[in-house]
Amino acid sequence: MLIAAAFVPSPPLLVPELNGLAAAETDELRSAVLDVGSELAEAAEWTVIGVDRAAAVIPATAVGTFRGFGVDTVVSLGPGSSGEPDPALPLAALVAAWVRERTAPRTRAEVQVLPPAAERAGCVALGAQLRARLDDGPVPRALLIVADGAATLTEKAPGAYDPRSEAVESALGAALAAGDPQSLDALDPVLCSKIGLDGRAAWQVLAAAFGKAPSSATVTYAAAPYGVGYHVGLWRP
Repeated sequence: MLIAAAFVPSPPLLVPELNGLAAAETDELRSAVLDVGSELAEAAEWTVIGVDRAAAVIPATAVGTFRGFGVDTVVSLGPGSSGEPDPALPLAALVAAWVRERTAPRTRAEVQVLPPAAERAGCVALGAQLRARLDDGPVPRALLIVADGAATLTEKAPGAYDPRSEAVESALGAALAAGDPQSLDALDPVLCSKIGLDGRAAWQVLAAAFGKAPSSATVTYAAAPYGVGYHVGLWRP
């Protein structure tokens, strides 16, 4: 039974140890992410959808580390997971594990990563399959989307500035706040690729998993502090 779908961004700067003395600059974002993670704490299982260079499925037994981002902070996707931490775990999996440990330590999280160029039709099919699986039986389950908005919103953004990104980012934010799956589904893969909106595939999986408007939609954080769109919120079926 799907109880909720949450969405959070994927910046490593969520982890205070990676920010050093600048950690306070991300307190608002971090607090919003942890609050929304807590909303999923009653779920026994999380299905996490993220985006990375290559498709992958990461089981709830996985253990990873943020070593590749500067600090050997070890995180796991499930209670009792052990073993050598994998420094090559996709960032979406690392972020999901970090959130899980701090908000829902008894929950198991399985991660499915899609490439940025994933075709819309495949995202739609995956979303529909996920919803059927999440609704199967009485076990409380949750969906967690780990995805960013456009990465070209300012001159100092990772992808520099692209004036086309502002309108697309605004439409993305409005769709998330309004609980509008149709607008998420309408994101143009070609344009999103050009403006660095690599999370497009994950957003379209979210849209397909709902199909129609959620019973409630809440956005608790929406900003672009580093020229990248970050959105935090919750949809309930």
